Amino acid sequence: MAGCCNHDAQFDGVSREYKRRLWAVIAINAAMFFVEMAAGQAANSQALKADALDFLGDALTYGISLAVIGASLRTRSMAAIGKGVSLLLMGSWVLGSTVWKVFVVGVPEAQVMGYIGFMALAANLLSVALLAAYKDGDANVRSVWLCSRNDAVGNVAVMIAALGVWGTATGWPDLIVAGIMAGLFLSSAVQILRQALAEWRGGKTPSGGHTHDQGQAAEDGHTHAH
Repeated sequence: MAGCCNHDAQFDGVSREYKRRLWAVIAINAAMFFVEMAAGQAANSQALKADALDFLGDALTYGISLAVIGASLRTRSMAAIGKGVSLLLMGSWVLGSTVWKVFVVGVPEAQVMGYIGFMALAANLLSVALLAAYKDGDANVRSVWLCSRNDAVGNVAVMIAALGVWGTATGWPDLIVAGIMAGLFLSSAVQILRQALAEWRGGKTPSGGHTHDQGQAAEDGHTHAH
């Protein structure tokens, strides 16, 4: 099967250490969702709210990733497709709500944006460090890495937006950054969906043949018979 990383075999997450790190990252993302969403509401910042939704989406999809580790290739690819679609929907929502906010008067609180953005950046750099060794894997594993990378990039963008809001005394920097983050969500969704669909097609049972998983099962059964 042609993978995006050009490897015959890709890491599929079957590792106790990887699972332990993924649980830690889930906890970090879940906590930061509540912190950023509350701060985004209080500061009237669309960029903070967009980043908070990214944290929530990551926590949920990381849970799905854990659930399908060790499953068949088609099951893992279907989970990745689901995550890609969720990112697509999230990016579309952020983009649409940002366009709507253009017509709503209001200037975000730059100081709150800066403080929370820095806190979120620290949390995401920790997540990226935990997962960096596993960034090149199957679609399920790679989607986890892409989501973590998005968070770190998003936090830097929020801090830049805070500086822009402070310097211009307008909400435009906040809206521009939220739009950029929406584009990042959509771009990652396309990458995940492309690889996941390729893996899903590769995991189909050919006519008169069998998948790698079925072949392995047959081999195991033959071994046990002896």
